[in-house]
Amino acid sequence: MNREIMGGFKTIDPTTEEVLNTYMYMNNEDASKVVENCHNAFLDWRHTSLEDRAKAIKAIGEKLDSHKKEFAALMTREMGKVRKQGIKEIELCVAICKDVAERGKRELKDEERDLPDGGKGIIQYAPIGVIYGIQPWNFPCYQAVRYAIANIMAGNGVLLKHAENCTGSALLLERIIEESGLPKNLFSVLIINEDQSDTVIENRLVRGVTFTGSSATGRHIAQKAGSELKKTVLELGSNDAYLVLEDADIELAVKMSVKGRTYNNGETCIAAKRFIVVSTVYEKFKKGFVEAMAQIKYGNPTDEGTDLGPMAREDLRDKLHEQVAASVERGAKVVLGGEVPEGKGFFYPATVLENVTPGQPAYDEELFGPVASLIMAKNEEDAIRIANDSKFGLGGGIFTVDEQRATDIAKNQMDTGMVFINSFGLSQPTMPFGGVKDSGYGNEHGGFGLKEFVNVKSVLFVEGA
Repeated sequence: MNREIMGGFKTIDPTTEEVLNTYMYMNNEDASKVVENCHNAFLDWRHTSLEDRAKAIKAIGEKLDSHKKEFAALMTREMGKVRKQGIKEIELCVAICKDVAERGKRELKDEERDLPDGGKGIIQYAPIGVIYGIQPWNFPCYQAVRYAIANIMAGNGVLLKHAENCTGSALLLERIIEESGLPKNLFSVLIINEDQSDTVIENRLVRGVTFTGSSATGRHIAQKAGSELKKTVLELGSNDAYLVLEDADIELAVKMSVKGRTYNNGETCIAAKRFIVVSTVYEKFKKGFVEAMAQIKYGNPTDEGTDLGPMAREDLRDKLHEQVAASVERGAKVVLGGEVPEGKGFFYPATVLENVTPGQPAYDEELFGPVASLIMAKNEEDAIRIANDSKFGLGGGIFTVDEQRATDIAKNQMDTGMVFINSFGLSQPTMPFGGVKDSGYGNEHGGFGLKEFVNVKSVLFVEGA
């Protein structure tokens, strides 16, 4: 875990447990100056044309691509991401830049509308100011790019408070964006603690707050921002359910389910977590799934043959193991894994639990690591009921050869923001990303994030008024 020092903290390589770097928190005066500088940069940037904003966003994407190997290596050192997945993360960020640049020019331009009694109206999507992002460690580049690029395209200034263990990634992203030619201070990193973060939310120059992380912290941030009458976008946790129906292609379901549970070391909010299988195919799916999970190799994330790197911090691994142990105490059964390995590094093996029922962490909570919960359903109707029996609602999945049936279930019966058919959850730049219930509110991607923090302004010309 990060080791606190007086006025700062150390970052730790989760593979070797060696100290990577030492950082000092900004003092309050310096943090306030960063906010002010970002606001001043915004005052000029807001008048930049959509065409020129798009060129700047494309330039960021190109510069990210040129730093792809450097950034991927740093993410591996800071949070244990398997190297090849780090490369994929940067490629996703490049794709986001391309999509936002093109989509933003269309979706943020002024609209004209006729008024019912004559006259006309103009709708402007006007930037509002400095947007403050508080982001987690599991996708060190993507989590920041996801909100920052959309808001820069919208004409806003952007502040980033990254997870402490990914401070190096935050600073690298800041350098890359500055190298791309974006005006200085328009995107700025804050190295501050939680109390200072609340002060930033209170700062009159900050106009909106976006957060990705736990539901508990999301509530605190929403309350803090709400008391200041500032809008928030919250992307919180989940325990996504994947349904395996009677007619599913079991081989495909096993393959996608294993990927969905172990991708990014299992530390993904939209990861497949609860596997709800109808009774007629439960044993067949279980056999294939456990065999495939047993083949998942954990180890040094820089090695080509590694499937699973270490968890990002020691405390996160400890919490996951406590959740597994508590589930077993309440009736769950360990089918595979479930033991903390000896030796250096914060590793946790691919683990499968069954006999998972309400009241167990494996059923009720988010298990943020490579632990899968197998749940038998009586039939399709029961599977849908169990899937929706959750306080979360980010994503989910359905395995069936009947795509029309899957579409009907996804649209009309799944209480989540996203549903994946015969696949597993990965962000797509062209599709909205967001959830419901305790998984938060608001959307990013697909053009939706472009308008979360803008002033939808009406300019009216009324005849005969």
